[in-house]
Amino acid sequence: SPTAARDQPREEKATAVTAPGRPQLTPAGNGTTAEKAPLLPTLYVQLHGETTRRLEADEKPLQIQNDYLFQLGFGELWRVQEEGMDSEIGCLIRFYAGKPHSTGSSERIQLSGMYNVRKGKMQLPVNRWTRRQVILCGTCLIVSSVKDSLTGKMHVLPLIGGKVEEVKKHQHCLAFSSSGPQSQTYYICFDTFTEYLRWLRQVSKVASQRISSVDLSCCSLEHLPANLFYSQDLTHLNLKQNFLRQNPSLPTARGLSELQRFTKLKSLNLSNNNLGDFPLAVCNIPTLTELNVSCNALRAVPAAVGVMHNLQTFLLDGNFLQTLPAELENMHQLSYLGLSFNEFTDIPEVLEKLTAVDKLCMSGNCMETLRLQALQKMPHIKHVDLRLNIIRRLIADEVDFLQHVTQLDLRDNKLGDLDAMIFNNIEVLHCERNQLVTLNICGYFLKALYASSNELVQLDVYPVPNNLSYMDVSRNHLENVPEWICESRKLEVLDIGHNQIYELPARLFCNSSLRKLLAGHNRLTRLPERLERTSVEVLDVQHNQLLELPPNLLMKADSLRFLNASANKLETLPPGTLSEETSSVLQELYLTNNSLTDKCVPLLTGHRHLKILHMAYNRLQSFPASKMAKLEELEEIDISGNKLKALPTTVLSCRRVHTVIAHSNRIEVFPEVMQLPEIKCVDLSCNELSEVTLPENLPPKLQELDLTGNPRLALDHKTLELLNNIRCFKIDQPSAGDASGAPAVWSHGYTEASGVKNKLCVAALSVNNFCDNREALYGVFDGDRNVEVPYLLQCTMSDILAEELQKTKNEEEYMVNTFIVMQRKLGTAGQKLGGAAVLCHIKHDPVDPGGSFTLTSANVGKCQTVLCRNGKPLPLSRSYVMSCEEELKRIKRHKAMITEDGKVNGVTESTRVLGYTFLHPSVVPRPHVQSVPLTPQDEFFILGSKGLWDSLSVEEAVGAVRNVPDALAAAKKLCTLAQSYGCRDSLSAVVVQLSVTEDSFCCCELGAGGAVPPPSPGIFPPSVSMAIKDRPSDGLGVPSSSSGMASEISSELSTSEMSSEVGSTASDEPPSGALNENSPAYPSELRCMLHPLCLSNSFQRQLSSATFSSAFSDNGLDSDDEEPIEGVFTNGSRVEVEVDIHCSRAKEQEKQQHLLQVPAEASDEGIVISANEEEPGLPRKADFATVGTIGRRRANGSVAPQERSHNVIEVATDAPLRKPGGYFAAPAQPDPDDQFIIPPELEEEVKEIMKHHQQQQPPPSQPQLPQPQRQCPGDQLPDCCDTPL
Repeated sequence: SPTAARDQPREEKATAVTAPGRPQLTPAGNGTTAEKAPLLPTLYVQLHGETTRRLEADEKPLQIQNDYLFQLGFGELWRVQEEGMDSEIGCLIRFYAGKPHSTGSSERIQLSGMYNVRKGKMQLPVNRWTRRQVILCGTCLIVSSVKDSLTGKMHVLPLIGGKVEEVKKHQHCLAFSSSGPQSQTYYICFDTFTEYLRWLRQVSKVASQRISSVDLSCCSLEHLPANLFYSQDLTHLNLKQNFLRQNPSLPTARGLSELQRFTKLKSLNLSNNNLGDFPLAVCNIPTLTELNVSCNALRAVPAAVGVMHNLQTFLLDGNFLQTLPAELENMHQLSYLGLSFNEFTDIPEVLEKLTAVDKLCMSGNCMETLRLQALQKMPHIKHVDLRLNIIRRLIADEVDFLQHVTQLDLRDNKLGDLDAMIFNNIEVLHCERNQLVTLNICGYFLKALYASSNELVQLDVYPVPNNLSYMDVSRNHLENVPEWICESRKLEVLDIGHNQIYELPARLFCNSSLRKLLAGHNRLTRLPERLERTSVEVLDVQHNQLLELPPNLLMKADSLRFLNASANKLETLPPGTLSEETSSVLQELYLTNNSLTDKCVPLLTGHRHLKILHMAYNRLQSFPASKMAKLEELEEIDISGNKLKALPTTVLSCRRVHTVIAHSNRIEVFPEVMQLPEIKCVDLSCNELSEVTLPENLPPKLQELDLTGNPRLALDHKTLELLNNIRCFKIDQPSAGDASGAPAVWSHGYTEASGVKNKLCVAALSVNNFCDNREALYGVFDGDRNVEVPYLLQCTMSDILAEELQKTKNEEEYMVNTFIVMQRKLGTAGQKLGGAAVLCHIKHDPVDPGGSFTLTSANVGKCQTVLCRNGKPLPLSRSYVMSCEEELKRIKRHKAMITEDGKVNGVTESTRVLGYTFLHPSVVPRPHVQSVPLTPQDEFFILGSKGLWDSLSVEEAVGAVRNVPDALAAAKKLCTLAQSYGCRDSLSAVVVQLSVTEDSFCCCELGAGGAVPPPSPGIFPPSVSMAIKDRPSDGLGVPSSSSGMASEISSELSTSEMSSEVGSTASDEPPSGALNENSPAYPSELRCMLHPLCLSNSFQRQLSSATFSSAFSDNGLDSDDEEPIEGVFTNGSRVEVEVDIHCSRAKEQEKQQHLLQVPAEASDEGIVISANEEEPGLPRKADFATVGTIGRRRANGSVAPQERSHNVIEVATDAPLRKPGGYFAAPAQPDPDDQFIIPPELEEEVKEIMKHHQQQQPPPSQPQLPQPQRQCPGDQLPDCCDTPL
């Protein structure tokens, strides 16, 4: 194309500009040659791996980059400059000299190749078969006229409306014909049947389109490409999300003024082009019926638009319009006018003349009052959409009735009361999330009422709405159910949850049409006693004060499929039947958190079709075997938190059971659930199991087995080998007691549960000894529907925080910077995917020995933290959603669209999340940060994912686990409650129990002047890391866990590896005693419980070499995508993500020679040592043992190269190609020569050399510790976080 030819010389010269090793901050920084001055290359900027925009002459790349980083949330200029020098920033913002090829028209080429081609009719002998290049590009077939396809004329055959046919005379031959009276035909013979099929399928799709349409969206176009004008018969043209200009700077380029050449164009999409001014040329296309100029920063619409008489749809959303021209009235056929998210303060008067428009679309504007007189002058308007304005009142002004309005949407405004009687023909009313106290509605034609999340105490509808079928008045202050509701004969769904209702009228249940009644979270003490036959299918009465259910409820409600009566005070259940015969169709029964006893269990047998039964946290002591046998259709049972000593053996009669959850009981005998053919998930944690009995072969579908919190459980090697094949197997870490003998200040437990799609989209992080045992770090990450982002956050965030702690001690600053740097570390995964996160850091000031601990919480999205202080909840997080006024203003300022479900551009309801960089600047990663000093009154804190806090209030969560002594059992309880209360998403909860005493400060000798912090417990120097393969189990100090924290053992570990790998999830506690306290490793020195002494033979790995394993069902991009992201790889049982999680060091420290002590129990496979200074850790054996270049990190966008600076402007020819969902290739990789393996036969010799080398080294700076220690500068914290292997 001419563009490519014009850019080619520029790109070659661009190489000269940016090739030197030092970054060229501006292209003009290079001198010119003596002979002739080269043309400066055209500069382009690319945000988030999407379209690339050419920079104007006055735009400066560094200024653009700095502004972008400040917008992300960085506060200091030096920090912005440092971040800007990091090469990984390319996944957020990237500059090119010359236009990168990957965003050119080549992406539109679907198929191409060299084939035998013949033109015209087959019967004519004139046309011969010749070898030519054939390209399927967009909707056209392009055939070169000469053999050298890059020169000469190209024949273009438009395929839309044409046909593709099989030619039987020749093998693998197809005939391609265009449509119309002057159609042409090309015959093409393909070399293989596979190619033949591929072309047939692809071209058939194109030919089947009956309209002349071209889609050039997201192509980084600045002007209209020449080949667009090959066909003047276009009817539909999509040019959205480009950088089209009215008058391009290049004289030969085709600007928007050329669009008038399309004399048959009906639909034109120019949205998201940042035009600034309305493109007048479109007014000269008389055939245009649909025009979209949304999101173009337009401030005015010219009067010339009045000449578009045929226009039917005109979209002007997301601009800065305040008025419309009167000439718009000439558009007599205009039926849809989009004015949402502009700056209107009133309804434009010209709408009175647009009589074909029946919907007023003005959401997201600046209206403070709604003048009904203006609506009265528009009798053609039936649907009024005014959500997300700032309307405080309606002004009637002598208007009696507005009979023409049938749908009114006023949600997310500022209304205090609403008298909607004036809308006497209203059918659908939306008024959610206002501040309504009273609401009056005319009921003649009312079909649906949505009024949740207000402050309603009074709700009047007159007359009785006989057509009302759906009503949602949840989350208000109603104390009773209005009488008129019982008389609404067509009401099918009634949601009155989260009110203050004391009783439900009996007449409500008599309504023959009522199918769904949601009355949870009220103050009901009883339901109507004598129920007549009711048609209710779904009944939710959870979180009330019910002492019993009506005795005939389950017999009279013969349509009831779903009953949730959790969180009441039930002691008994009504019978399901009076005889052996039963008509019950009940399928789901939730009775968690009541006071039910064993007497209730026999009553369940009347429900033969029961599939899901939740009876957790009741008072059950046994579950009779004969009763369990009758529940033959049961699929899921949760009886956690009772006092059961065994599960009945008759569970084998329930052949369809796939989930058995029975944690927090007193079960001593392993149940026979492993013989169930459909079993997928078994949770028997926090019981009293001592052994496990398994069948010879594990169930084929078993995915998860949790046996944590069973202190007496002992598993032999054979059992472990068998259990090792389960995708997610959790078991306690072996514990040898606490080496220091002092109680811990904090202990934790966590749990995760996948949602209904059996896909775990959450992850948890727990590091009990973060940065030298004086600190702790906990986190919960929620990817909503993707598994990649939470996993990347789990792997990476702790090391970023460790780096940030070296740069500043200000809590808000280091937490904010951690989240923003994490945005970069997500690489290309964060461009299209995102996730919520909460991070809690417990810190103790080493300079102030008498100081207290500080808890700092930071969060984005709906993951949150709550602290229990004196038994009361103290929220430490904030959920940034549309209801936050300042966030809504910010979103509106950036002209993002908020869809009707309250999501930014239909993607996420949170305005601050990690990832989703394509939504920048509307969605940013800057977190809410809050710090509190911990006191002896602080009992515990909870971190939870979105699903947890959507199901439980902070008060209930704190109250539920306050009296649970074990942190793991507490976390389990929270997840079980959330699932019984209706959560269907993935769940994660971390509970951290605190025992902060008045004297909980550091009592160690902190060196001279008390300023030097104690050294890290790790025995390896920071620039050298070691991985020992297949280490025997007896030579290793194994971490203990006061909370029964689980390790997930994945399928590629053998039993011998298990003992050394068992601590390798996100739990990192201090190593327990593998040596006796009298051994030489324990010098007689006073140590506090915060800094237990490190053991000389306890092996600790760097956090940066952590490979986490978690229970994923797949590693797709989302629930519907199947293509995995590059850099995220799986073997079917564990998803592993390679990311950059190293800590940077000062150059002086990097140059120091560090000691290395080789443990005596090295295995036969030898020792792998990495001396690479930039990469202190290696992935686990499974990652690199089979690869030739050991320890080499994969080339993905998350990995930093060795050099910490890069050329700000990249050469376009070197631009990385975008792969769907993949990562950009990292510009540099660690040198594999820095890694070396010591063969087994040379181990002894190496030990001798190192021993000799050790004697020549100067003594350590702290002589009271004989084992090798890492050196720390006097006033600096250790810059690396260690955690046990």
